[in-house]
Amino acid sequence: MRSPPLSWARLGALALTAIAAAAPGCKTASTGAAPPAKSARIEVDDAGLVASLVQKHGQSSRERAERGVRQVAAYWREQDGDAATLRAFVEQGFVADPQQLDALHRRFSAALEQIDGHMLEIGRALRSWNELELGPQMEVDQLFAALDVGAHLPEDLFSSKLAFVALLNFPQPDLQEMVAQGPRWSRKQWAEARLTRRFALRPNGAARQAVAKATADAEAYIAGYNVWMHHVLAPDGRRLFPKGVRLLTHWNLRDQIKADYAEPDRPLALARQRLVRQVMERIVTQAIPQAVIDDPRVDWNPATNTVTASPAETVETEQMKSQGKRAPSPSISPDREPDTRYAVLLADFRAVRQLDADSPMARTEIDRHFQLDDEIPEQRVRALLTQVLESPLVPRVAALIQKRLGRPLEPFDIWYDGFIEKQPEGELSRLTRLRYPTADAYKKDIPRLLQGLGFTVEKSRWIDSHIVVDPARGSGHALEANRRSEMYPWWGPGDSAHLRTRVNPDGMDYKGYNIAVHEMCHNVEQTFSLYAVDDTLLQGVPGTAFTEALAFTCQHRDLELLGLSRPDARTEHARALKAFWDSWEIAGVALTDLDVWHWMYEHPEAKPAQLREASLQIARAYWDRYYAPLLGTPGNPQLGIYSHMINSFLYLYRYPIGRLIAFQLEEKLRGAESGKAFELAASYGRVLPDLWMEHATGRPVVAEPMLEATDAALRAAGG
Repeated sequence: MRSPPLSWARLGALALTAIAAAAPGCKTASTGAAPPAKSARIEVDDAGLVASLVQKHGQSSRERAERGVRQVAAYWREQDGDAATLRAFVEQGFVADPQQLDALHRRFSAALEQIDGHMLEIGRALRSWNELELGPQMEVDQLFAALDVGAHLPEDLFSSKLAFVALLNFPQPDLQEMVAQGPRWSRKQWAEARLTRRFALRPNGAARQAVAKATADAEAYIAGYNVWMHHVLAPDGRRLFPKGVRLLTHWNLRDQIKADYAEPDRPLALARQRLVRQVMERIVTQAIPQAVIDDPRVDWNPATNTVTASPAETVETEQMKSQGKRAPSPSISPDREPDTRYAVLLADFRAVRQLDADSPMARTEIDRHFQLDDEIPEQRVRALLTQVLESPLVPRVAALIQKRLGRPLEPFDIWYDGFIEKQPEGELSRLTRLRYPTADAYKKDIPRLLQGLGFTVEKSRWIDSHIVVDPARGSGHALEANRRSEMYPWWGPGDSAHLRTRVNPDGMDYKGYNIAVHEMCHNVEQTFSLYAVDDTLLQGVPGTAFTEALAFTCQHRDLELLGLSRPDARTEHARALKAFWDSWEIAGVALTDLDVWHWMYEHPEAKPAQLREASLQIARAYWDRYYAPLLGTPGNPQLGIYSHMINSFLYLYRYPIGRLIAFQLEEKLRGAESGKAFELAASYGRVLPDLWMEHATGRPVVAEPMLEATDAALRAAGG
């Protein structure tokens, strides 16, 4: 039977009536008021609702009706209306006629493209004074930048009943169904899945506020966790670092270890690396004295864990005034940091746990990462990480590093950074400043750069026409567009991706150029995945790892684009060795992070001290299994040092997976046809990672390309 034409105005009125009835005196989310607090679910007569739809539309509608009613009931709350309101909505909103269903699909595709696109453009405009070099800043700029005009959009889509219309009429598959059936789906079915999975999470206001607070607190904690290395003393009391070296955990500490591989004074470099690693261990175990965190007025000897007052002449007085906040007088107490690191991590966990009840398809934060965000099963990720960790190539690469260093390997050599020879950066910056004195100069060179990356002249011009280059205040980033055109052609043109790049008054230095090439290729992907995809509900790529991988395939060719080098076997071998060693390092960190989150879900009432001991036990176990045989120091907890564990909410596994993806893509994105291969990959849209990769490379996400290249590099090096 054909269903009658839908009365969207009536559905909208019904929605507003339901809200008013459920919460008298409350404003709707669209007014800008705080989102409503969590509301209880109502009792739903699923069978009765389905029977009503079958009676109205015929037996052929039963399967769709059962699924649609079940999906709506999972998200319907008291604030949406009582049982009678729900029944009226279901009977009115269910679309049985295939042609009307197709028309409904097209409505959502067009409308959400406009909503998402214009929301992005508004946010980009409001942040422009903060993000771009547009002259002197004003205090009000930060207020504009903090204004999120779309903050209430997710709840508005539910309260207006638009989300429920989609859930009632289109399937919302879980990951298991997508993996099993997705390879046989049509493009339209994939677009429908993207539409409904957009509504997989309906967070209540209290949960959103808790997550926002936990995020801000974790960011603030990590941002303030600096160590003044001039005041960190070697075991014999020497100062190994010059004044002014203030290192943020863990990034700067790790990067200092990496930088010291190029230090010509090898005894000094080795002593520094050992000292930094000891600092890391004190941080992870929370044995670090509270008094030494971001305070250059005290000296600290990690070997003895003693704290003394810094001699006045050693204190960076002026630098201290402009960096960080601290008490008027230093503390000379040896009392350790009171498990703050793990208290912050527990606060993260307890905040996101409030989302569990609002996420019917993924009941834990772990599930939301794998089921909803990355759409790859956790066990598959673990298998890929373990394949790298247990590879027989590991001891061969370790032996090569040991030979180059001329000494037994130590735990900090997990961050060995001597595979790739670096050219003098000063000379490179001289060349880039000459070529790119302004952001406009880089913009004018984009067609040539794209041709150098393998795109045709015509395609390079087309891509360039969809990229805007902005002068960034920061280091630079890429910002996508979400809208190809206005709703109708006569309204005006579509939006463009924006490349934000840093150009100093004397021109673009090499670091800026290297970043610009990376971000430019984000823009290339963003342009293809919007303008060349067949339905904007499928816009994008499967996840962060994929867009980063595509950008990395361009970034490592930056010198080639300057005319300074051509790829050869030697440089490719060096890149393979670096990629493999970096992946081996971060794989154990990623597994540690995953296991810690599982432990928190298994022990939701844990105290910070209990989490500390559990985290250390997990980190030490992975170290002893995979790293100690080559790097020594059984029981070493340094896999737990990463700041991402504290402020990035279960993010770390994406790094090694991203490296595997990048390496696999690079096999295809080289040579005369690299431009076509890039377009083929980027224009496929957001399907499952394995399907996307099969389309791009002919294989699912696998570790073999990196492992095979590493083996070839070792054989070439005689290892």
